[in-house]
Amino acid sequence: MSQPSTKTELLLSRIREKKPLSIRQRLQLTAMLSFPAIVAQFSAIAMQYIDASMVGSLGAEPSAAIGLVSTSTWLMWGLLSSCATAFSVQVAHQVGAGNFDRARSILRQSILSVLSFSIVLGIIGMMISAPLPSWLRADSSIHNDASTYFFIFSLFLPALQLNFLGGAMLRCAGNMKVPSMLNVMMCVLDVILNFFLIFPTREADLWGIALTIPGAGMGVKGAALATVLAETVTATAMICYLCCHYKPLRLRGHRGSFIPTRSILRQATKIGVPIGLEHMAICGAQILLTFIVAPLGVVAIAANAFAVVAESLCYMPGFGIGEAATTLSGQCLGAGRRKLMRSFGHITVGSGMVVMGVLGMVLYYFAPYIIGIMSPVEDIRILGAEILRIEAWAEPMFAAAIITYGFFVGMGRTILPSIINLGSIWLVRLTLATLLVSTMGLKGVWICL
Repeated sequence: MSQPSTKTELLLSRIREKKPLSIRQRLQLTAMLSFPAIVAQFSAIAMQYIDASMVGSLGAEPSAAIGLVSTSTWLMWGLLSSCATAFSVQVAHQVGAGNFDRARSILRQSILSVLSFSIVLGIIGMMISAPLPSWLRADSSIHNDASTYFFIFSLFLPALQLNFLGGAMLRCAGNMKVPSMLNVMMCVLDVILNFFLIFPTREADLWGIALTIPGAGMGVKGAALATVLAETVTATAMICYLCCHYKPLRLRGHRGSFIPTRSILRQATKIGVPIGLEHMAICGAQILLTFIVAPLGVVAIAANAFAVVAESLCYMPGFGIGEAATTLSGQCLGAGRRKLMRSFGHITVGSGMVVMGVLGMVLYYFAPYIIGIMSPVEDIRILGAEILRIEAWAEPMFAAAIITYGFFVGMGRTILPSIINLGSIWLVRLTLATLLVSTMGLKGVWICL
């Protein structure tokens, strides 16, 4: 193993080598791991924000088509993410213990495992894409666009899976910068492709110069293609860097089998299945919420989808710090440093609650402007701002839930946190939403959330 080349790697090496870390160094390490992860989260949410804004300019129906299947795409994302996490957490433990050969072996075997899983999941997604809008009780005017978007998304799930795997492996090994940079690149590429694929060829005036801007005019289909093509390019770059250039985990020059062994699959199942079942149950609940909201009409569907995307800008620091918590708890556990691990738990959860509490106040004040960027439709803007201001009050405790969960994932202890999350959404949110939607509409649903 080469000498640490960055301050982050140096501090992480002190965990493996059982050297002391002062409070200042713990705070520094938390910040250095969290900031790139937050940037990566921002780029992922920005892609949704960009798609929503660009498609939103076409009117309420295209926006509603994407919003209708958004919870179904999150279900797929969650399953792919849980599959990647099942292996990356094992790598974090081995890196913490200083066993890099074993970490490479897990990485090698994970590639074939996750690809097989994503191919099966993609086939299922393509098969259900046609009837999905009907299942969700959507208006027939948006069926075709919604089905097309979900079909294209499902077709490219293997690329998205490799992107998730590469990013998770690098982050659990302590490299937050490269996944963040590549995800920012993905965001930029998505904007460029959206610009040319969504809109038709049009005339524009730039400082008095008439320009003809080419465009495919594909609408919702263009938004889907732009997203999956950007993901594919990013996944290729991520896997190439991980397997060929990142010294702690690179496979080039280290021989071994890609066939998964029983012990690694057993551990992956132990870690990943509770996360996957939780994602299925939570996203299933979100799909059921879409089922509850859909009869309220196109405006409610679009406002709900835009509010979800806008709120995501607020909780991205929570997920970013949560990823740092996963890395820190995993490596501390692998190194046998439980007291240090507990200290990092206090630091990550406390800082996340403060940050998201502040962002909740920003969200409350700027809600009308945030929704207005995504849709010019006045009814959507008013309703979206109202439900965002309801959600803003929940942000500090949402941060606690997100980051604590990430901390337990790093430890490989996923069953109890998953049960707690499932109880929250199924026993509280859905039960109350079903009761309030008939009298309070979409605002009643978001009060329950």
